[in-house]
Amino acid sequence: MLRIGTRGSKLALVQANMVAGLLGGACEIVILKTSGDRIQDRSLADVGGKGLFVKELEDALLAERIDLAVHSMKDVPVALPAGLEIAALLPREDPRDVFVSVTAKSLTELPQGARVGTSSVRREAQLRRVRPDLDCVLLRGNVDTRLAKLDAGGMDAMLLALAGLKRLGLAHRATQMLDFLPALAQGAIGIEVREDDARARAAIAPLDDPQTQTALACERAFQEALGGSCRSPMAGLARVTGDRVAFDGEVLAPDGSDHVRTHIEAASSDAAQAGRDAGLGIRARAAAWLDL
Repeated sequence: MLRIGTRGSKLALVQANMVAGLLGGACEIVILKTSGDRIQDRSLADVGGKGLFVKELEDALLAERIDLAVHSMKDVPVALPAGLEIAALLPREDPRDVFVSVTAKSLTELPQGARVGTSSVRREAQLRRVRPDLDCVLLRGNVDTRLAKLDAGGMDAMLLALAGLKRLGLAHRATQMLDFLPALAQGAIGIEVREDDARARAAIAPLDDPQTQTALACERAFQEALGGSCRSPMAGLARVTGDRVAFDGEVLAPDGSDHVRTHIEAASSDAAQAGRDAGLGIRARAAAWLDL
């Protein structure tokens, strides 16, 4: 039996059960509460970053209390603890962000000063770039909690990842698809294992999606080259077509007043190097906005 470690949110459990279903054999779901789940009154950027959603899972892997950890890859730091690796990536879901509101049909229809919820420094910067007149409100919690706050009138709108809504069967709540570049690795599910656990590695090998591996190799190399943290408003998306990869990335001023954008294309086999080159190419111009 393989023990699958996961956070306890509804979305995390859906993703862990997706993996269990794909494995087909006997699996045990082990729920672990992470620091990111416990701390709800502050932004992740102020308390240690998105890595707070994976630390306890990685500790459990290293202690051999679980055999697999299932992650939303946008939460996984580029540098992994010694002895661990992301050994498989599921096919990526739609990576786009969406605008969700019960009072406005689009972002442009929101009145001046409307309250828009988000916990992402990237989304806030992108929002301020196009609508600096709006009031950005810190919004933490799982998807259901966030939607409940919206429905109760606690804010006028919010920005969410379409992938999470789709996996929860809530895609109908998306009011408008946004053309913002998404978080790096958004929409991808990764499975982390111990490097020396041959049984777990063999079990998940058939689940690995080559296109998602190529795209995330590019995106995570971009992030690594910039040296930024979750305090840095950065975004990017790699698209794989045949044996080619095309990447668009950007780093923004936190207040949305400026940004630096890059585009690069390469052979899929060179995806990681292309992402690295894209990051290094704009690093000097974006240095003021990076948490170096």
